[in-house]
Amino acid sequence: MTICIGSEEKRVGLALSGGGFRAAAFHLGAFRKLEQIGLLWKLDLLTCVSGGSIAGAFLACHWGEDDALDKLEDYLRTRSIAVSSFIGGALDPFHSRLDKLADSYERDLYGQRTLGSLRNGPRLYLNATNLATGNLFFFVGGGPAGKAEMGEWELGTTDAPDFPISRAVAASSAFPPVFPPLKIDRSEYPAAGVDYVTLTDGGVYDNLGVNPLLRKRNALDYLIVSDAGKPFAIDERPTEAGSIVLAAAIGILMEQVRGLQFKRLELNAGAEGGARPVWFSIDSTVGEEREGDATFASAIGTNLKRLSTAEMTVLARHAGALLTHRLQTYVPELLGA
Repeated sequence: MTICIGSEEKRVGLALSGGGFRAAAFHLGAFRKLEQIGLLWKLDLLTCVSGGSIAGAFLACHWGEDDALDKLEDYLRTRSIAVSSFIGGALDPFHSRLDKLADSYERDLYGQRTLGSLRNGPRLYLNATNLATGNLFFFVGGGPAGKAEMGEWELGTTDAPDFPISRAVAASSAFPPVFPPLKIDRSEYPAAGVDYVTLTDGGVYDNLGVNPLLRKRNALDYLIVSDAGKPFAIDERPTEAGSIVLAAAIGILMEQVRGLQFKRLELNAGAEGGARPVWFSIDSTVGEEREGDATFASAIGTNLKRLSTAEMTVLARHAGALLTHRLQTYVPELLGA
């Protein structure tokens, strides 16, 4: 699914950040703009985290379908799953809140699809975090080779053609402490030296999902990063309350990781043969179509509750405008590819 620029074939990867349904709707706006300029169905790789996994996995499952984006928009407008999953898991002694979350994804989004069922689309990475090793744990499928696998660099990988996409997305979006981690035992992941792994939200490790973009095995020429995560905000009246201090500390840590990942993209671009990066963040006013779009979009909660018409409209418009501005400014050749 390469694109042609001049006489050369080029490969494009897209990273979709975490940020709940807000992120999924923001990425949907990017999808619509990419489709408009003829790039969406030519993407070679999707790497997704948390809310980005919800959108990216749905796109991969419905790759090339005319109504795929409309179906995703309808889902985000009409579903709220966090509260129902939390209550359902608490009242059911045989299924955890995460099981309920995976069940809702299976029912409403992915059906019985597995990693091995992905065909003819881009290589798809659904990223989670291994709580034991602190490493990125990925579920991968699709692409020309179609090989489905899961694992991480330290414990290794294993073939996973039958692993349900709904469970992979649930692991990637298992935001603590709302959802417990996903436990995968040796029968599914026969990693060296452990009986099981426990996986939490991919945003704990990297909320942008940049790592797969920089892997040499993926050999990409352009890297697009859609960042809809919660922007760090300066608090003019900080509190000493323990729980709020903890939340603020997590916010600072995530902001530091975010900055480091952008620096990695810059360093990679400066290396010989490095891919050209393009990123846009939800809080950016540079390129916004209407004044106030960045402020409004950034203020929307990063939960899994259905979005209003106004929220959907602004998120889609803002993402499309920012993406257009970045492409025109930094890689205009992609607009005519």
